[in-house]
Amino acid sequence: MAGSRLERFGTVFTRVRDLMHSGIIKSTEKPIWYDVYRAFPPKRDPLYVKPQSRTFTCKKQEAVPEILYGEDKVRAKFYELYGTGARPFDLFRLNHVSTCQRFVDKYLELKSNSELDDSAVFEETTKFLLAEGFVLRRRGAPPVSSQSRDPVLQLKLTDMLADTHTVDLGGSRKA
Repeated sequence: MAGSRLERFGTVFTRVRDLMHSGIIKSTEKPIWYDVYRAFPPKRDPLYVKPQSRTFTCKKQEAVPEILYGEDKVRAKFYELYGTGARPFDLFRLNHVSTCQRFVDKYLELKSNSELDDSAVFEETTKFLLAEGFVLRRRGAPPVSSQSRDPVLQLKLTDMLADTHTVDLGGSRKA
């Protein structure tokens, strides 16, 4: 028959020509372009050339160094101590500055103006932001300090039930 049906063996024209000679394609079913191609063949036959695959040599992979800025250490310590902050990020406002970013900005400002070590500047930044009215709550700490609670709220339900007397069906009280 026509041999292999892969494009790389012969052209479309030669495959159609061979199918017509063998009688598989009738003259009434021949493609429209067949007579034009036969009357005006190209100067060079189209040739399928398999693209060469690149063979990579074993080059040593360049290690990309980790980029770590000084403010990243401050951010990491902030998130470790305070979490994401009291307010969520507001991504709808373009000029929204997170609590962490305000902390980092103030930290860098205080660090450039003072000779204190990093932990002292961190504490000073915390004090400054608290004075400005920002809520910085340490992770795991209760949102309200225990001294400000009403002592009535600290009573447990079991204590309240132990103090009450139950009444039986006969109407007498049991302790």
